[in-house]
Amino acid sequence: MSQKVLLTSKEVNIILNRLACQLIENHLDFSNTVLIGIQPRGTFLAERLKALLENEYHINNIQLGFLDITFFRDDFRSRDKQIEANKTKIDFLVEAKKVVFIDDVLYTGRSINAALTAIQSFGRPSEIELLVLIDRRFSRHLPIQPDYRGRQVDAINDEKVKVCWKEKDGEDGVFLV
Repeated sequence: MSQKVLLTSKEVNIILNRLACQLIENHLDFSNTVLIGIQPRGTFLAERLKALLENEYHINNIQLGFLDITFFRDDFRSRDKQIEANKTKIDFLVEAKKVVFIDDVLYTGRSINAALTAIQSFGRPSEIELLVLIDRRFSRHLPIQPDYRGRQVDAINDEKVKVCWKEKDGEDGVFLV
């Protein structure tokens, strides 16, 4: 299986810093903003952004949670293999907060649609934004667009975008497979 490098480790780092700066521009001190990583792969991006905001930009008290959307997806019963749920970890209120959903790849929009439904179990946010590392813009099934995007990718046919994180895969990188 051949793969094309879309982003190197250095480029991923540059994009993460740009996304962190864009978040700061819109949320300043994050006193009324919470970050929610979409399980499973959005959690790596969310943790990295939180670490950048705290360590490089000295923003304290950032609230970070992880949201499992498995049973909120519209296709979870129609899969060939049994799906495994992840853990939701949100130990704060989202009521009247600005929520930033964080995921690695925006593809059809179905995961974000499920996240919009799932988050309602934790309260009613005042606003919800979407941050993604990769936006596959010609693959959308639902009218969902990111507020923050690292890179737009035009993948066609059966091409897949694979995001690797050094915490899980040993290296940072984005590949077209």
